[in-house]
Amino acid sequence: MSGPLTRHRYNDTKRFQARIRQGLPGWASAMTALLWLLASPPAIALPADAPVGRVELGAPKDQADATIACMYPMTGRSASYGRDSIVAIRLALRELARDPHSPHLRVIVDDSRSKASFAVRMAEDFLRNDDADILCGIVSSGVAMAVSRLARQKQVILVGTDHASSRAALEEGHDYYFRVSSDTWTSHAAGARYLKELQRENDWQKLAFLGPDYEYGRVAWRDLQQALALEGVQFEQTGTYWPRLYEPDYSLYIQSLLENPPDILVVGLWGGDFTAFIEQARTTRLFEQMRVANFDTGGDYETLVALGAEPPPGLILSARHHVNWPDTDRNRQFVQDFHDLSGRYPSYSAQGAWAGMMAIARAIGQAGDVSDTRAMITALEGLEVPLPKDPDGFTSYIDPHTHQIAQAQAIGTPVPDDRFPPARVMLGNWRVYDAESLKPSPALIRKRRGETGG
Repeated sequence: MSGPLTRHRYNDTKRFQARIRQGLPGWASAMTALLWLLASPPAIALPADAPVGRVELGAPKDQADATIACMYPMTGRSASYGRDSIVAIRLALRELARDPHSPHLRVIVDDSRSKASFAVRMAEDFLRNDDADILCGIVSSGVAMAVSRLARQKQVILVGTDHASSRAALEEGHDYYFRVSSDTWTSHAAGARYLKELQRENDWQKLAFLGPDYEYGRVAWRDLQQALALEGVQFEQTGTYWPRLYEPDYSLYIQSLLENPPDILVVGLWGGDFTAFIEQARTTRLFEQMRVANFDTGGDYETLVALGAEPPPGLILSARHHVNWPDTDRNRQFVQDFHDLSGRYPSYSAQGAWAGMMAIARAIGQAGDVSDTRAMITALEGLEVPLPKDPDGFTSYIDPHTHQIAQAQAIGTPVPDDRFPPARVMLGNWRVYDAESLKPSPALIRKRRGETGG
């Protein structure tokens, strides 16, 4: 990078955000990481050595059995997901190195900037210039859908590790796309069951949804509606609210919710957006008027840190991985190893990145050669991958029909717990839903894919 990072200051927030949306070249990417985090509360500070550009890990090119090219955000409001994914990849490579039979992986990671067109060009460069064998990663569902279409066109495998739109594996699923983290269907199928049980307990009737106005949020709401219908849950819909991704001000949405309060508000925001919503809502009477649930990302470790010692009442939260559930040797070891390497506890994106590396390595071992794409697809279909998220007696596996990993889901509420500082609360009062019960039925898969017949 050239030029001092202090060359410019942006005092006009709107102008600064516009520059972010346009994408900044060269030296400005590092400044973007710092200024955006400062300008978009509640921000989570990155360490001074946080990567903001291309990183190469693992075996050198001339010694690698496979080159894996990953795209994660390293700048902007979701940069922490890229940061944690890189730590998890390092952990996976370290574990694989202990097994003399594991393939030697060369892993390239670069900043997707959370932009679909930019990520597609980056993926093309990975394939053309780096001879990438497999694409992986991606946080934004909109970005993932665009890269998935490229993967289908180029007939190269894409292993998704963090984005969650169920449409990627259902409506737009194809031979070359696999996902190793739970999706919006899994999370909201579990959420629908939780809400069904809660309705039996307190007879709630009114429900509203607030989610980001792009692929992920829209599909999450559709998944929740379908799952509630399958569970036979009757409710009155009081409103749907669609702030833009990375919205800085939720006051108009909060005011509207207070004017027509539901009994249950399901929120589909994630990361800094969700913590920003909570911080703004807790200055009002919103949490006194309704229970707030976030079934896919709300229980992320960073969100729990932001809640402080006294979280708002009535929260119902889950995430794609929890540092304190399941209480198994594998999960405890993963969380501790992550902390030992980074000095912090992992967000859920870390387990997804770790799962991606382990799944790819296992598939290469079974296929024998990463360049045999058909053998790799066969190996990934039905592949079992022991993961930190697995409760005792269960092993995550990739469903051969959808290419979506099958996993259990745990939903809880905040309880005092200072074992994982700086968080002062963790989730507890768990309700756990087994993986098989959360999978979409064959009939639903056919419906979503527009197929007919038995």
